[in-house]
Amino acid sequence: MTRIGIMGGTFDPIHYGHLVTAEAVRTNYNLDYVIFVPTGKPPHKKEYEVTDSSHRYLMTVLATVTNPFFEVSRIEIDREGVSYTIDTIKQFKQIFGNKASLFFISGADAILEIITWKQVDALLDLCYFVAATRPGYELSELNKKIEYIKKVYKRNIYSLEVPAMAISSTDIRKRVKEGRSIKYLLPESVEHYIIKNGLYK
Repeated sequence: MTRIGIMGGTFDPIHYGHLVTAEAVRTNYNLDYVIFVPTGKPPHKKEYEVTDSSHRYLMTVLATVTNPFFEVSRIEIDREGVSYTIDTIKQFKQIFGNKASLFFISGADAILEIITWKQVDALLDLCYFVAATRPGYELSELNKKIEYIKKVYKRNIYSLEVPAMAISSTDIRKRVKEGRSIKYLLPESVEHYIIKNGLYK
């Protein structure tokens, strides 16, 4: 049975927090590889205008190209309409069939809202969830949610603390806008791409 991680996110921009998280989950849960899936059109309204998907896809490719266990999928970008996780997981299930176990990797904050996601019952049946937390993260709410999901949906959600989770895309966008350095927060290739294309000004 192949074990595949699905790392969803807007990746606006992708940074070392995302990469360290994916690698930590891959090694901790013995995944064969991780597929990064940049969101097409997010279902929840963002407080900022999300950067064009072509830029976010290319930055994700640049950031992951040196890791042989990382791949990038255009599955959500190429699908019309709002991007729902259930549609993405169903599509991957069609591609890989029953010979693969899927592990959806997400931040703990997103997991706290999981019961509001479209067709959450079916979603929990189709894949495992891994909630990534940063050091010092208050775990009581997450643990309550995990217990609730165990009780109501009879499914478990795994959690894993990841040190580099303190880096955020919001902070990187703010730094670029203010003319501050973003060095060592994300791969150099992504930094150069942002500068060359004048993103986040």
